[in-house]
Amino acid sequence: MDRYSRMVAWLKVLLPLMALVLLSTLFLLSRTVDPTASIPFAEAEIQERVRDQQITGPFFSGSTPSGDQISFSAGKMSTDPNNGSTIANDLSAQIDLASGSRIVFFADVGSIDIGSDTSVLSGNVLITTSNGYRVNSDRLVSAMTSLDIESPETVTAVGPIGNLTAGSMKITTVENTKNTHLIFKNGVNLIYDPKIK
Repeated sequence: MDRYSRMVAWLKVLLPLMALVLLSTLFLLSRTVDPTASIPFAEAEIQERVRDQQITGPFFSGSTPSGDQISFSAGKMSTDPNNGSTIANDLSAQIDLASGSRIVFFADVGSIDIGSDTSVLSGNVLITTSNGYRVNSDRLVSAMTSLDIESPETVTAVGPIGNLTAGSMKITTVENTKNTHLIFKNGVNLIYDPKIK
């Protein structure tokens, strides 16, 4: 037997033994887990969740009669103890229109009332559209099951035609068509910029 064959023969015995030693130390040195131990939540956090009827990471979706797909998601949702409405934090909504376009909404806070088919977004409301508009507003009122969205307060926007401000804005679908319109009203001021794409 030459030197290489002897080394291979020794390694055939030594390597499995080393693996066995490593594996046994893994089990010997590991910590034991107590299956009866409680989940690591602070007592105050548990009481807050029970009191506020809080849901983390909720998601709601549906469609309008005209075929637009609407979805809402939030970081946290709880019930307002004063009026029973649902309050959502870090709210985002997306509408995939039947025409193929998309509108996405973001807001710090949203109040959702499914019974009256209304949601109110407030606090740094941002609206982006797939055709290049980016709209900022302080407040947005929207239906939950139809495309009827309105910002009753001042909005600022950047779009394919330039920068604009308006006293209010409405997003709606024209009856008997699938065309959705972004309508700016009440003192519209447009600065046309052909370089904006």
